[in-house]
Amino acid sequence: MEPTPGDDDRRALIEEAFRQATFSMSVFDAEQRYLRLNETACQVMGVDEGVLQGHVFPYGVPPDVDNEGTRAALRDVAETGKPFHYESYTRAPSGIREHAWNLELWPVRDAAGEVYAVGMAAFDSSEQHWARQRLAVLDEAAVSIGRSLDLVRTAQEFVELVVPRFADFASVDLLEAVMRGDEPADAAAGADIVLHRAAHLSTAPGTPEAVIDRGASDAYPAYSPPARALHTGRPVLSGSGDPDFDRWIASAPARAERMRGHVVTSLMAVPLIARGTTLGVAVLLRVRPDPFNDDDFTLARELAGRAALCVDNARRYTRERTTALALQESLLPRGTSPQSAVDAACRYLPTDSRAGVGGDWFDIIPLSGARVGLVVGDVVGHGIQASATMGRLRTAVQTLADVDLPPDELLAHLDDLVLRLGADADNGGRAVAGETGATCLYAVYDPVARTLSVASAGHPPPVLVLPDGSTELVEISVGPVLGVGGLPFETTERELPEGSLVALYTDGLVEDVDRAAGAAQDAGVERLRQALARDHASLEDACDHVLVTLLPAHPRDDVALVLARTRALDAHHVRVWDLPANAEIVSEARRLASAQLDEWGLTEAAFVTELVVSELVTNAIRYGAEPIQLRLIHDRTLLCEVSDGNSTSPHLRRARITDEGGRGLLLVAQLTKSWGTRHTATGKTIWAEQSLTPEPGF
Repeated sequence: MEPTPGDDDRRALIEEAFRQATFSMSVFDAEQRYLRLNETACQVMGVDEGVLQGHVFPYGVPPDVDNEGTRAALRDVAETGKPFHYESYTRAPSGIREHAWNLELWPVRDAAGEVYAVGMAAFDSSEQHWARQRLAVLDEAAVSIGRSLDLVRTAQEFVELVVPRFADFASVDLLEAVMRGDEPADAAAGADIVLHRAAHLSTAPGTPEAVIDRGASDAYPAYSPPARALHTGRPVLSGSGDPDFDRWIASAPARAERMRGHVVTSLMAVPLIARGTTLGVAVLLRVRPDPFNDDDFTLARELAGRAALCVDNARRYTRERTTALALQESLLPRGTSPQSAVDAACRYLPTDSRAGVGGDWFDIIPLSGARVGLVVGDVVGHGIQASATMGRLRTAVQTLADVDLPPDELLAHLDDLVLRLGADADNGGRAVAGETGATCLYAVYDPVARTLSVASAGHPPPVLVLPDGSTELVEISVGPVLGVGGLPFETTERELPEGSLVALYTDGLVEDVDRAAGAAQDAGVERLRQALARDHASLEDACDHVLVTLLPAHPRDDVALVLARTRALDAHHVRVWDLPANAEIVSEARRLASAQLDEWGLTEAAFVTELVVSELVTNAIRYGAEPIQLRLIHDRTLLCEVSDGNSTSPHLRRARITDEGGRGLLLVAQLTKSWGTRHTATGKTIWAEQSLTPEPGF
């Protein structure tokens, strides 16, 4: 039978258990003086037990270590006699890194029940604390990095997350191709790497660690930590004392000067890799005594992976946006062609939103009879597909306008085209702009009749500013959106005084996101009217003022704006003759035309004009119907028009050698700049245009 330990043996056993405990244990008297400390407590304090015994807590604790909570807990237990649990987050006096402590304090009573000492056990829960912190950082990264599709902003979000929580300085440098949205090429082994500084941040005022300014580029030698991380595709740990790090700092005088007096405890260069593509490098630097450890290394890789994915998303968006903008720019008109019907100014402003460039477009199309077509439209959706669809619709409008279709008929044909595009998508093709559909407004201004003819397919009506300064909306019947099919469009005609301002726009200009849909557009149109009513030095100034007044700093939708000030061709530039359906009138028509050219000082054009008049009047008498009318328009070109009451269009044919006729229109086509036919409410008009030396004032 084993001998029962005596009292001395039990006390010795308890003493050894106390001394060898793997957690910190301490005993204080009622005045918070040290009585006993075990070996773990001495290691935490960094001094022997004998140095502390008899001294009042917090003797032995460095001034920068927070101890107020522990002092208050010791005092409360001694005074109240109640046990207490306390959590502390501070570094150990003997350490340099923050720890988490769970402190258990309890009263020690004598035989009479009086508290004469306080026992304290400190459990180090730092591993769990650091793990929770890492998870918290990763959770925050998921919501704070990549909130926009802007490369620079994404990089800035990364450095703001890690400084000062994780590093004293952080920078994000991206390859030049990434900044352009391109796919970066693999760097040659051992070659220097040129990087673009996207973002940096420091705990020190003025960011003394940064030698490169934001937006600038620098070449990193192959041996430098950032270049090594990019070449190997793995994080690099470095710092002061590392030969490569010291060599890199000394290689650039500006960098060496900036880093003078800064002891870099630890540096991590982590490559930013997403979807197998290396995009750049994140550099994290510490000057605090606590160097990066393995857990920090793991966290940095995870954060860099998250940031790299967001950077790659932003890069892809930049590439698509740049492509869409280039496509949009190539499809939109580069300037207005010379014509006398209107003075015009135009603007196109792409959206800043992550949805991408939209399908807004505008056009100013010269038409026969000195008229002009004004167009604005908006394709449903955003991105390259919307831009491509916009280009197809713009080309279709130009083609339909070239055959002089009235606005309502033009929109009907355009509606058929959008329906066919939708059918192609349904049969296996790519979807058209996300959904098949578009709005469009087409207006024709005639400077001779001074009339504006307008038709709309789901598009806002134009705003007019009359010469007296008053503003109004053109009252039109707004038809269905293009792509609905089966519903008619209606043309509205309005006579305008010379000098009237016509404003065509897309809904991105007048929508207010803070209001309901209908009220938002009404309020936006009212603001547009107020902006246009002001006196402006020019139409260009008016466009700029409208955009600044109505749009926020970052528009959420594309905007197209066309301002056209009407002009009029007076009687001095237009002559009209009503002709009887009599073959004998042909010679008289030639004489009248020739006399008018002499009056205009265009005698040199008389030969061709007489031939054109003779042919067109003869055809009208022979194949047309009354009433017959001859009109000459002296514009930038000379226009000869013959109208009749028959809607049948002539066609150009090539006569055979043995034929006695059939060469008239062919001759007209060869002698003039262009010719064509447009249908009117009472029949048709055949016109021919001759080039002239521009007259001053046109």
